[in-house]
Amino acid sequence: MLKPLGDRVVLKAEDEEQTVGGIVLASNAKNKPTTGTVVAVGPGKTLDNGQVRELSVKEGDKVLFDKYAGSEVEYNGDKYLVVHENDLVAVVD
Repeated sequence: MLKPLGDRVVLKAEDEEQTVGGIVLASNAKNKPTTGTVVAVGPGKTLDNGQVRELSVKEGDKVLFDKYAGSEVEYNGDKYLVVHENDLVAVVD
């Protein structure tokens, strides 16, 4: 599995392929997903004094993130999104 560095988080973005009415959208007409599940977290952000501040999310958390945040990567045939912790907006309960 991917192991992020620093304050980065690996997400599995959730794709919604159908509208409320059940119409399947073409891939170019879809909005970029803004929710995902955390699959891996880095050790934390290194502060100026050398201490490491742990991240505020953990594996399994469902989160909201900025629409154009992060880098898309493919690993073992699955697509993931790697973002910095500050690109996360909220944890969904």
